[in-house]
Amino acid sequence: MINRTPTSLKTGLITAMTLSLAMATGSAHALTLYTAGPGSLAKKLAAGYEKQTGVKVDVFQATTGKVMARLDAEQANPRADILISASWDTATDLQKRGWLLEYQSPNATEVPAQFKTPYYVAQGISALGIVWNTKSGTPEPQDWSDLAKPAFKDKVTTPDPALSGASLDLLIGLQNAHAQQAWTLFDELKANGMIIAGPNAQALTPVLQGAKAAVFGAVDYVAYSSVQDGEAIKVIFPASGTVIAPRPMMILKSSKEQKEAKAFIDYALSDEGQKLVAEAWLMPARTDISAKRPLFKTLKLLPEETQPSASRKEVLDRFASLFGQR
Repeated sequence: MINRTPTSLKTGLITAMTLSLAMATGSAHALTLYTAGPGSLAKKLAAGYEKQTGVKVDVFQATTGKVMARLDAEQANPRADILISASWDTATDLQKRGWLLEYQSPNATEVPAQFKTPYYVAQGISALGIVWNTKSGTPEPQDWSDLAKPAFKDKVTTPDPALSGASLDLLIGLQNAHAQQAWTLFDELKANGMIIAGPNAQALTPVLQGAKAAVFGAVDYVAYSSVQDGEAIKVIFPASGTVIAPRPMMILKSSKEQKEAKAFIDYALSDEGQKLVAEAWLMPARTDISAKRPLFKTLKLLPEETQPSASRKEVLDRFASLFGQR
């Protein structure tokens, strides 16, 4: 006989059983979650998980760079059970180091294959674009190179890729797609007065205030939230293409609360968890959950690599040297 139980019902039953098991264990231990934002989403996921399981979640939220530095510093006495990063490459790196626990959530069925591995799975997905102040008196940019034109002289910010994993993903994507042409563009942006303004929110603030006109490589979900609040900005995805940044969730092999950590991943991928992701203006990892913003299938992405992918360190070092950070 063919099982005709709806997918959403199956997911709900799986989640309920998993969470019930976590409650049955009666664990009084707290989970520790390290996350590269958005902080409000992490707190909502933690609260929802605790409400259903009784297991408290302690949240440490910071930039990708600071989260990874803390993980490295604590290796003699690991504290994190779960990590949610803003860059897929960080998960790949940790897997290569042997730090991750293999786990495939039953709620990941509707997550596309490109956004999951046996060791980590996307919580949600962001995209990189240009955020433009519509009252800045500058022409609306259509592509990355427009921000290197005279109209945007000294009017552009960009997040620091050493702090923003998504920003670094864009730099790597541009180099992989365009090789030396990408670095020519960075040279032109530097000559045109583009400044590195710290993490994502700090890069956006001068544009919101009108002191600058645009952000190069803005993380879209932060800007969409500001648009909803009535700010005079527009999110623009460049005509030549951009990159998407799946935000991987993973369990550290050093975790002493592995059952509870698995249940948290299940919750984050449940209907309820994924709706919280969508409310934070991210693209849900599951394709059967609706969103209130453009999805990755509608975006023009940068071409596939024309050469072997550059390493994170190589790109960071070259970019920092160009902008006088080293």
